[in-house]
Amino acid sequence: MTPFGNRIRELRAKHNVTLTDMANALQLSPAYLSALEHGHRGRPSPGLVQQICGYFNLVWDEVDEIKRLAERVAGLSDDQLQRMLAIIAEKSR
Repeated sequence: MTPFGNRIRELRAKHNVTLTDMANALQLSPAYLSALEHGHRGRPSPGLVQQICGYFNLVWDEVDEIKRLAERVAGLSDDQLQRMLAIIAEKSR
């Protein structure tokens, strides 16, 4: 899971929102949102990041944090991200 995905999951838990409810509200598939949370998708678009921030009514500092976390996924291909996640999972065993 990427820091971005982890933060989205934390926000959903804090606001008691299911993945399906959030996906429907953002007009995404639950599978896509789940893949985004788990780091199985590349960097989210700036528009989607903005939608997520609006969905949770985040304030400046929180919006900046979400944008920063989303940008950290930038530059990595899906394959690179998968390899990094595999390495992290192996080291955490």
